[in-house]
Amino acid sequence: MAEITAEQVWDELEKNLFAVLGMVTADNEARTSGVVYVVNNHKLYIGSDKKAWKVKHLAQNPSVSVTVPIAKRIPFMPWVKIPAATITFSGKAAILTLDDIDAKTRQALFRGLENKDDVRETSRIIEVTPESDCITYGVGVSLMGMRDTANARGRVRITE
Repeated sequence: MAEITAEQVWDELEKNLFAVLGMVTADNEARTSGVVYVVNNHKLYIGSDKKAWKVKHLAQNPSVSVTVPIAKRIPFMPWVKIPAATITFSGKAAILTLDDIDAKTRQALFRGLENKDDVRETSRIIEVTPESDCITYGVGVSLMGMRDTANARGRVRITE
């Protein structure tokens, strides 16, 4: 098993911006959604329209899973296919308004659009707080090391 620290995981989460957010509908059906996120204070923040299905699902059931794929490439040989490294954890989601988060996080999510009245009124923030150990694959492991799946996996607590 790969030796990995919570700090390494948070560094990787901060370097990336795309994740797959897993949730459950009110009818107990599994759903996923690709999202863009920013990290602040060991939480993920995701901007969304307040009428989006993911906002409605998370208001009913805040339990989520998050998987962040991390592209792996061989320099000078981009045609060689390498599986992505991944970081996966479960957590709780909260639905917030733009006024519920700090200005720096709003700016990172909306890149200046957060000051437009229509955006402020129609947008919501999904705040994801990790609640479990984090499972990794290929994080902190060389490309050659990823061939041994048992040694490429890692597990670490990323919550306070």
